Amino acid sequence: MNTNPDIYIPAGESGHDQFEADVTPERAGWTWSGIKVVKLDAGASQELQTGDDEVLVLPLQGGCTVEVDGQSHELAGREGVFKGVTDFVYVPRNKSLIITSAAGGRFAIPTSKATSDLPVARYGKDQVRTDLRGAGDCSRQVNNYALNNGVPTSHLLVCEVLTPGGNWSSYPAHKHEEFSDVERELEEVYYFEVTAGPDGPGFALHRTYGTPERPIDLLAEVHDRDIALVPHGWHGPCVAAPGYDLYYLNVMAGPAEDQVWLAIDDPQHHWIRSTWDEQDIDPRLPFTN
Repeated sequence: MNTNPDIYIPAGESGHDQFEADVTPERAGWTWSGIKVVKLDAGASQELQTGDDEVLVLPLQGGCTVEVDGQSHELAGREGVFKGVTDFVYVPRNKSLIITSAAGGRFAIPTSKATSDLPVARYGKDQVRTDLRGAGDCSRQVNNYALNNGVPTSHLLVCEVLTPGGNWSSYPAHKHEEFSDVERELEEVYYFEVTAGPDGPGFALHRTYGTPERPIDLLAEVHDRDIALVPHGWHGPCVAAPGYDLYYLNVMAGPAEDQVWLAIDDPQHHWIRSTWDEQDIDPRLPFTN
């Protein structure tokens, strides 16, 4: 197993204090994307300064209150990432915010460098666009929080993917590393959660590989709360081992300001899409609505 330390971050390795994960653009070695995951005990709070970044506060488990600019935004959150979509808050750059959780919980904070100022905004879970993609053993669910759902940001794109055990997602392998009519330059974070089995933790597989001009190589067995970074190159598949459902939160950002996600498939594997027309979507989907 190749676990390239530059682009693979095991669970807890970037954590400190109340943060289970804290991956800044500087830690990732790039310019735009980042992620933080904060765990709060019942009644605990965490203060954050956004600085040059825009962020979402996205509950993974539990609910919270987000205080910013003297206003409180209540998030009911969810029981867990496989149990439902969630309401969330967008906070622009140069703001101070406090996250407080009365009952405790875990909260993802996707980040991107920002180049424009937008208002603080709370979005209900009804704003989340849910799509079912692929078919057969390539079936997966995509929940869009700041991607193709009318939520304005400066550069930040955020979605989450849920893959039933035994299925393949982020497939065919694709890339988004340059600006063109069919592609956008986007750095991407994969934050994983994996269900456990009756006798212990589950696992999945993740692949990233490069082009001859820009080599990169990662083939990793990923576990609950691991992180993979995709600065460039083909990425996919993510394979959920049979018996273990897979979740990942994708945080993407790049220099374009059009809020567009465009990617091209590895031409060797693009043909697989044509087989989906003859297959049904996995009946285990959707996990959540």
